Amino acid sequence: MRFELSDEQAMIRDAVRDFAQGAVAPRADEIDRSNEFPADLVRQAAQLDFMGISIPERYGGSGLDHICFAILVEEIAAVSGTLAVILDVHTSVGSEPILFFGTEDQKSRYLPKLASGDMLGAFALTEPDAGSDAASLRSTAVRDASGWVLNGTKTFITNVGEADVYIVMARSTDAPRAGGISAFIVERDAPGLRYGEPMHKMGLHGSATGELILEDVRLPGDALLGGEGEGFRVAMKALDSGRIGISAQAVGLARGALDYAVAYARERKQFGQPISRFEGIQFMVADMATAVDAARLMTWEAADACDRGVPFTYLASMAKLMATDTAMQVTTDAVQILGGYGYIKEFPVERFMRDAKATQIYEGTNQIQRIVIARELLRGD
Repeated sequence: MRFELSDEQAMIRDAVRDFAQGAVAPRADEIDRSNEFPADLVRQAAQLDFMGISIPERYGGSGLDHICFAILVEEIAAVSGTLAVILDVHTSVGSEPILFFGTEDQKSRYLPKLASGDMLGAFALTEPDAGSDAASLRSTAVRDASGWVLNGTKTFITNVGEADVYIVMARSTDAPRAGGISAFIVERDAPGLRYGEPMHKMGLHGSATGELILEDVRLPGDALLGGEGEGFRVAMKALDSGRIGISAQAVGLARGALDYAVAYARERKQFGQPISRFEGIQFMVADMATAVDAARLMTWEAADACDRGVPFTYLASMAKLMATDTAMQVTTDAVQILGGYGYIKEFPVERFMRDAKATQIYEGTNQIQRIVIARELLRGD
């Protein structure tokens, strides 16, 4: 097993880090305060070819591996969890379902625009009464002479109102639970599609989150993604690779908080010396750094398995569990190291902590990840 990055992966890391430090970091606090969607930074990311990092070259993307994708998300998250989740959702669950399940016409129609950033992608599975139990969703898709008619409400949708294309799950047959669900490609200008009021979140300010409301949304017949009744399979495959992105986001948030806490500890003096000389602080940063590195390696292991085409559900769930719990612990410890300063908004560690909490919840709560891991371990019992 290789533990060093290839020349190409290192080049991507350096390019993304330059963008993150030069363009994103100076804006991160302002985005958090204003809660404004950072459209200008999304455009800059597109101009740098970051939006199609894992889309094949034949569709206008960079055709890079999922470790490069994880590197992209981590480097952005180390300065801004908001921009990281926008790009993560677009790249993984907003684009990959079309790549994995789309017809050639669907791929040719959407992937080049998603890769260039001309379109922003989003994923609509969760409903008010169907969160962890996604198979119980109630949105409907009824076939008629001209195609499909969708009705229902989706909630907690990232990039809502900003995205140009949504991957929407709806119930199209009478088959029970997962068997009756189909996936659809819904463009933002589809008649009957509208958005609820923006949600005011604890963290990830500037990332648009809210309801996607479908009221007699009419779609052509070729809006069906994959076969009828395959929607749950589409969603679960998308979430498997999506969890690599969430793991990388968590690693980035933890690393950003750790880096700031270490720099602060070297400068902050108490009792006549920098607090970095106190064993209590040294033990904290040692544990933080160890956990961050372990989470990154688990994330890359899942990404490598995904690229090799071997089953990686188990690895992705373990990485997501480890990385997001690490992010919450490390960001909390960073606040503790800064003491009172860590609790005020003039210092970024409280933002990292607020942003980190979401990673334990979305794309499958960590309780669900434990169920997935246990099920894989005990399969056959």
